[in-house]
Amino acid sequence: MIAESVMASEAMAVERQEKDLLETMVLEHSRLVYRIAFSVLRNPAEAEDTAQETFLRVLRFGKKLDGVRDPRAWLAQIAWRVAVERRRQTTRTPRGTEEDAQEVPSPRLGVDQVLLEQERTVILDRLIAALPDELREALVLSTIEEIAPRDVASVLGISEAAVRSRTFRARQILREKLLVMLSMRK
Repeated sequence: MIAESVMASEAMAVERQEKDLLETMVLEHSRLVYRIAFSVLRNPAEAEDTAQETFLRVLRFGKKLDGVRDPRAWLAQIAWRVAVERRRQTTRTPRGTEEDAQEVPSPRLGVDQVLLEQERTVILDRLIAALPDELREALVLSTIEEIAPRDVASVLGISEAAVRSRTFRARQILREKLLVMLSMRK
């Protein structure tokens, strides 16, 4: 009887420790998980659902949480996979649509400036969307979402050097396309 009581107490302590670890992960990394999900899905509601699904998967991982050496990178990988899965399952709403048009413009900007900025954003979004997947993913995560190259490398399963190389190449392509567009307008 005493042995069963001790085992039950130990099981409860382990369960509490796992719950504390999960709570810590959520508090420390929920913003990162959301940003990764949003960078893939470009939809706030879908990104929130994906972040929740990510932490549900972590909860299912349970007793193995103690073995995770780098929780940030580990969560980033899970969030990336969940977001990519969700994107494959649903039709993606392109940026630069009604959702972006409903943003409140800065009161310091004139109407012309706001419209010009929205046009630039739509053009840039289209150019980014046209990049090859491997270049776009590295660019969006590292430059637009401002995630550290080390974390991007972990998420994409490539080296930091590859992240930097892909980001550089993506910027080169965008620069070239923008220069062509500008020369056509003159």
